[in-house]
Amino acid sequence: MDKLKAMETFVAVALRGSLAAAARAEEVVPAVVGRRLDLLEEKLGVKLMLRTTRRITLTHEGSAYLEDCQRLLAEIANAEASVSAGGARASGRLRLTAPAGFGRRHVAPLLPLFRELHPELTISLNLADRVIDLAAEGYDCAVRVGDLPDSSLVSVRLADNRRLCVAAPRYLQRHGRPRHPQDLARFDCLVLSSDASQTRGWAFELPGRDGKPRELIHLRPGGPLDCSDGQVLHAWCLAGHGIAWRSLWEVESDIAEGRLITLLDDYAAAPNGIYAVFPQRKHLPLRVRLWVDFLKQRYGQPGFWQQRSG
Repeated sequence: MDKLKAMETFVAVALRGSLAAAARAEEVVPAVVGRRLDLLEEKLGVKLMLRTTRRITLTHEGSAYLEDCQRLLAEIANAEASVSAGGARASGRLRLTAPAGFGRRHVAPLLPLFRELHPELTISLNLADRVIDLAAEGYDCAVRVGDLPDSSLVSVRLADNRRLCVAAPRYLQRHGRPRHPQDLARFDCLVLSSDASQTRGWAFELPGRDGKPRELIHLRPGGPLDCSDGQVLHAWCLAGHGIAWRSLWEVESDIAEGRLITLLDDYAAAPNGIYAVFPQRKHLPLRVRLWVDFLKQRYGQPGFWQQRSG
């Protein structure tokens, strides 16, 4: 069995939710699709899907394998596009979206530079904190920060997104420091309001006991001030009104210059990611591929985040 065909079939079934739908898309009978999945699971030695007459559910291994397959298939499509495009120039309209705060700092300033490299492009940027349906609303690519629950999108990791507790020196001089995440209940915490997108709370990792791995916990600290805009929370924190849980891309220069102090570093959770995401497509448009490559190159430059987080 061809490995790429098996991956393509697995992704098609996972995204369409049934063997019949995947079979129609590939113009084969459902039995062929089922046999391909059986052979793939046999080769891998794991169960990827739980199949009943009514629904298909991915196993834990299947979910992880789906993400890897999508990434590999996208990279293969990029390689093919690179060869076939040759000296072709990017043109047309590039429709992009990004979270408001991150987009203002780390996406919008790069667009004029990108267009200088590709002057035949027109670019439209939408900054919004809601999760946009890219395919339904006609967007080519989105930059997203944090976990990616929507497996129907192809994603490329651009950089790490680490979050830390921070406070201004003046606040710590008046109120002291928390020594454990649970201590935050006794401090003024600057939090996103309930209608904002940060739904799980502040993440920390507690040391494991008796050789066990570190335990991830989520807390919802409170305080006298909350806001739906992270930039406002950042400003309040700088002014000494409390402790905030902010992304390193936002506060790195403040930390380097002493305007903010990091707290509870021993309990900081592992970073999640900053991603470029786009709808599943057989051939990724050249303008999107070039934009993603441009972002990876820029975000990977030494000192990029320090220069732009002030």
